[in-house]
Amino acid sequence: MEESSAGGESRSLGIPAAIIVAGLIIAGAVIWSNQRSSPGQLTASPTGQTQPSGSAPTAGQGSQSAAAPSADDDPFLGPAEAKVTIIEFADFQCPFCGRFFRDAEPRIIENYVKTDKARFVYRDLAFLGEESVRAAEAANCAREQNKFWEYHDKLFASQADENNGAFSDDNLKKFARDLQLGDQAFDACLDSGKYKSEVQKDTDDARLAGATGTPTVFINGRVLVGALPYDNFAKVIEEELGK
Repeated sequence: MEESSAGGESRSLGIPAAIIVAGLIIAGAVIWSNQRSSPGQLTASPTGQTQPSGSAPTAGQGSQSAAAPSADDDPFLGPAEAKVTIIEFADFQCPFCGRFFRDAEPRIIENYVKTDKARFVYRDLAFLGEESVRAAEAANCAREQNKFWEYHDKLFASQADENNGAFSDDNLKKFARDLQLGDQAFDACLDSGKYKSEVQKDTDDARLAGATGTPTVFINGRVLVGALPYDNFAKVIEEELGK
């Protein structure tokens, strides 16, 4: 199983000037509005309805996206030439992304990525607040030292209330020390904000691909939204492998 190396340059885009946290939870997803109120500004729309995890998929689950995203230069596990490419757009603060990380993702990795049948790509959809953005930046800094996935796992294992200090800069630096990353290099990277535009680019790409919530998973361009049961993802993967 391969792990991608650190990515290259990122283009300069502004961080959203204001982000309203979404309150809608459908099929185990945090839902956001992908309408722009001004250039560089994403707005999420609360609606207040919920459904329990494991509910029936919403209409269109597993359908082909009209504007499927690319893997870009983002971190991935598995062979680049795998028949199936799985792209997850997620927010490190999203509780349903955490649920996907704990429940479906390990089985996807074990059954399809480690067997070289699929490539798993992680891309940011950082819209729940400043701590989402900083956590995503920190993960990119860890990637410079070839520890993106370890840091990714640490973030999801450390989730708490949104924008309440769990992903403060001090804690993000502590996570790096826990993982024995080079302290000075990591701290300098995070303090520089050098990956802010990369995180924004991913979030913009999610919008352009029609992502409506987190987690949003594209499997060869077929979209599934929410922390759905593993079998929902496996069904689409198997269909793509059979083509």
